[in-house]
Amino acid sequence: YYDARGEKLGVAISDLNERIAEKLEEAEISDIDEEQHLERELKRAYHIITADKRLDQLARDFTRHYSTAWETGKAMLVCIDKITCVRMHKLIEFYWHEHTQKLETRLSRTTDEEAKTYLQRKINWMRETHIAVVISEEQGEIEKFNKWDLDIIPHRKRIKEGMDLPEILRDKPQYRNKQRMELDEAFKDEEHPFRIAIVCAMWLTGFDVPCLSTLYLDKPLRAHTLMQAIARANRVKENKNNGLIVDYCGVLVHLRQALATFAGTQPDGDSAPTDPAKPDEELLSDLAEAIALVRNFLDKRNAPLDDIIEKTGFQRNAAIIACKEAVNENDETRKRFEVMCREVFKKYKACVNVQNINTYRKDRDAIDIVYKSLQQDQADISDILMELQRVVDAAIEPTVSPAAEGRRPYDISQIDFEHLKREFVRIQEKNTTVQNLRQAVEQKLQRLMQQNPLRTDFQHHYEAIVAAYNREKDQMTIERTFEALLKLVQELDEEETRAVREGLDEETLAIFDLLKKPNLNAGEITQIKKVAVSLLKKLKASKLRVHQWCEKEATRDAVRTSIYDFLFSDETGLPHKYTEKDIETKTEDVFRHIYRAYPKLPSPYYESAA
Repeated sequence: YYDARGEKLGVAISDLNERIAEKLEEAEISDIDEEQHLERELKRAYHIITADKRLDQLARDFTRHYSTAWETGKAMLVCIDKITCVRMHKLIEFYWHEHTQKLETRLSRTTDEEAKTYLQRKINWMRETHIAVVISEEQGEIEKFNKWDLDIIPHRKRIKEGMDLPEILRDKPQYRNKQRMELDEAFKDEEHPFRIAIVCAMWLTGFDVPCLSTLYLDKPLRAHTLMQAIARANRVKENKNNGLIVDYCGVLVHLRQALATFAGTQPDGDSAPTDPAKPDEELLSDLAEAIALVRNFLDKRNAPLDDIIEKTGFQRNAAIIACKEAVNENDETRKRFEVMCREVFKKYKACVNVQNINTYRKDRDAIDIVYKSLQQDQADISDILMELQRVVDAAIEPTVSPAAEGRRPYDISQIDFEHLKREFVRIQEKNTTVQNLRQAVEQKLQRLMQQNPLRTDFQHHYEAIVAAYNREKDQMTIERTFEALLKLVQELDEEETRAVREGLDEETLAIFDLLKKPNLNAGEITQIKKVAVSLLKKLKASKLRVHQWCEKEATRDAVRTSIYDFLFSDETGLPHKYTEKDIETKTEDVFRHIYRAYPKLPSPYYESAA
């Protein structure tokens, strides 16, 4: 038996795997206790495979190997029986804590900022990671585990009660109003920190976990059981290159046989079965090819990746900007580059434990810098405009905002847009500036449309600008696009303040816009504003407070009826110019908006703007 580095784990009996696999199948068929059956039938051999020294070394290796591959996905360790599962859990937790402390020591001695950031992320990941045993319950198990000086009670409690819902998942619709998660649900969710499952029989069959990347086998398996087990790590998932099987007990020969039987890899009796494992050299070759594609893309646009790797200081920053400018040539080049980057990251993860992986680390890190720089959040339009302002003397008035969280907000209305247009002609990074401004406009436009469904004209205007930008690409087009986006920024800024000019807030403005119709006089408009304010106030005070009202037909109907009655009433409703048909139409318009925007109180679409 060998660990993940090829070092012996202390068992060298040629037919032991075959004998154990056979006895395990007998235990499975006859539904008898696996551990007792193996101990009785194999006697000394069972004690060899479950020896303290061997399991201790295996736990060390598991911790080293999986913590190295920490960005690849989740892991499952398959042990020979339930007792061994709990023993391994105890050992892995010990070495996991020990390894975390070593990383913290390294962090305290590291001076390089990038290395410190990486180490801190890894330490946080290790601290957050949950490790759980998943085994079936049996009679008398407390006494059985006590004989091994093991406590099954906390494990059994966790299996039955599940895990707390972490903060990162609380905004997901499927977990709304939940406090805990079943273990299988937590393990299937890519973002949940339950990352290591230790099993012996449960979850080996019929359990689909696409984010499972590595399967550690320390249980002899064969035939259909082996095929079903390895399928756990080979589920298809975006950005997942392959599953990795770490074989601690020599199942490869059985895997070849199983593939020959079940997958048709041995068409005749004379041909050898296909080896299912990709050699390290092939994985590294795939990675080198993916990196070469990125390099070639940038070289053709006079923005070599080596400038980021080799240069320092301002020259390195200039090289990053040059790469971004090359990538941002148009939408198609940017999308193509991002796809190539993701291929590099995926193939790098696939061979993160391969011996010569460090040869490609600098290339991967440089590509990651460009990719992350492209993904930076540009939610605040003032950030982008301020980049241009480095050469502009126009006054920008600072304001004070408690929600700014350390950033200085700017009053965009004070920016000299004409001056910005003139300065744009002079700057070199035109592609990147336009792309950044586009991202910011998209985010602002999305927020405004979420708050008010009648702002589609702005969306159509933006789409027309982008279509023209992508049709023909020359200097004049880029400058025209920038000018059009700046004008759209001004229009969005004016729209964002329209609620104040109307004497409303964003929530009631949306209702007001839905209730309006053409040819209203000033008095009727004033009346409709009052209707919008009073209607929303009434709904918030009663019907929308019902827990999960959107999911219940009775409460949905009650909300719709309440809206209709309010709009139809002589005391609270719309002007007499509105016909019964008008009121029915406006009722449906308002209900659809309420249904979408108010799944709970306060509304998630207006909460951040409050």
